[in-house]
Amino acid sequence: MSPAENMTGTETNENRKRARKMTHILAIDQGTTSSRAILFDQNLRIKATEQEEFPQHFPDSGWVEHDPDDIWSTTAGTCRGVIERAGLAPQDIAAIGITNQRETVVVWDKATGKPVYNAIVWQDRRTAKMCQALKAQGHEAMVTERTGLLLDPYFSSTKLAWILENIDGVRARAEAGDLLFGTVDCFLIWKLTGGASHVTDATNAARTMLYNIRTGAWDEDICKLLNIPMSMLPEVKDCAAEFGITRSDLFGRPLPILGVAGDQQAATVGQACFQPGMLKSTYGTGCFALLNTGPDLVTSSNRLLGTIAYQLDGKPTYALEGSIFIAGAVVQWLRDGLKIIREAKETQPLAESADPMQDVYLVPAFTGLGAPYWDAECRGAIYGLTRGTGPAEIAKAALESVAFQTRDLWEAMKADWTGASDAVLRVDGGMSASDWTMQNLSDMLGAPVDRPEVLETTALGAAWLAGMKAGIYPDQEGFSKTWALEHRFEPVMDPTTRDQKYAGWRDAVSRTLST
Repeated sequence: MSPAENMTGTETNENRKRARKMTHILAIDQGTTSSRAILFDQNLRIKATEQEEFPQHFPDSGWVEHDPDDIWSTTAGTCRGVIERAGLAPQDIAAIGITNQRETVVVWDKATGKPVYNAIVWQDRRTAKMCQALKAQGHEAMVTERTGLLLDPYFSSTKLAWILENIDGVRARAEAGDLLFGTVDCFLIWKLTGGASHVTDATNAARTMLYNIRTGAWDEDICKLLNIPMSMLPEVKDCAAEFGITRSDLFGRPLPILGVAGDQQAATVGQACFQPGMLKSTYGTGCFALLNTGPDLVTSSNRLLGTIAYQLDGKPTYALEGSIFIAGAVVQWLRDGLKIIREAKETQPLAESADPMQDVYLVPAFTGLGAPYWDAECRGAIYGLTRGTGPAEIAKAALESVAFQTRDLWEAMKADWTGASDAVLRVDGGMSASDWTMQNLSDMLGAPVDRPEVLETTALGAAWLAGMKAGIYPDQEGFSKTWALEHRFEPVMDPTTRDQKYAGWRDAVSRTLST
């Protein structure tokens, strides 16, 4: 009889429990409209998912806010819920990885943890005039040289400056060293660790417009320019690092936080875009395309952003990024604003039924236009309406706007860096599940579009960072081998039609721009 056969049932169960210990990673994916927690097993497979939406607040035109307490409560709740749903014990979890909506700003009291104001969301445009004034004063070239970013309300710094200037008593408290600033990852780490860790990672720091991505340090000159006390700023770490240990009362035992990356950088990692020239685009609330440029920070001539794709072992890997503010959000607008659909999945059959003879263009500049236009003042518009235009044509125009905007980004990337010309686009995010949308994207680009088997690449990237640091997941080379293609979309639209449709889009955008 073998030793295993000689074991009692109790002994066998205890051994099985011990064997499965520390083999799972808890990934927190804190997004713009919801918080999610996803458990990955030792083979990088999803074990369970929990998600909770939270309210959006629009106190003025172009303003977008979240209640930080909603961000925290939904994050903590989904984490506890997913562990329970998976039937796991805290001892089964090796580490936590965090990915988050970027650029969103939270300021809180370091003694009490109480936020001084709502979180100002990345979509918020209230600081447009502040950015225009800074441009007029000639500061944009310096800011771009050091941060890779443009002077735009999208980024964190002017949002933070607005809170300091407009909320009673906040500046005095900040200058006294009583307040802390952070992006959402930083705020969550502070809450998870009970205030023990005020840290962020290089990718989130790179989106604040306060961090010098060439030197890897907070920029004193920019902080002085915006009158931001540097005592508010967190420590910056690699994407795979020791960020802190959670409070023991949260999950039954302290858990290490070992991986952090902003959502688009986490998706780049999750898509295994580790080689220069690899390109990914995530279609969530907005659309964000990142092109890996390796150790070289490319200076864009076409108003794209230079940013950090990820940072490991103290070495940043850079990327060119194009940011589209409205992608999946245009489908939410069809549902919640126009009420022509009840669920997002209804958009595809509606678009398929549209009159092919109508050329309707929807420019979804609900909060301005991002790259490569960077116009904070323009607003959305629809062109080409006729008496025959109905919900089907508007739905089709909404989906097509995503492909048109992506082509805008790709054309700019190709003009900026020769390595972009032969790139195959890897896609992820909620909209990538739509065959119609992805085929239309391939047609408009005139290039292949690859959809992976695992669409949860943002959470996967955060999980891999934490799991790799914990020693249960493979290194970059090994992780790259796990990437698997689910479907490749090849262009079928003839070039003449493609160019005509794109010319119509460019004309629509030119009519929409505020200048």
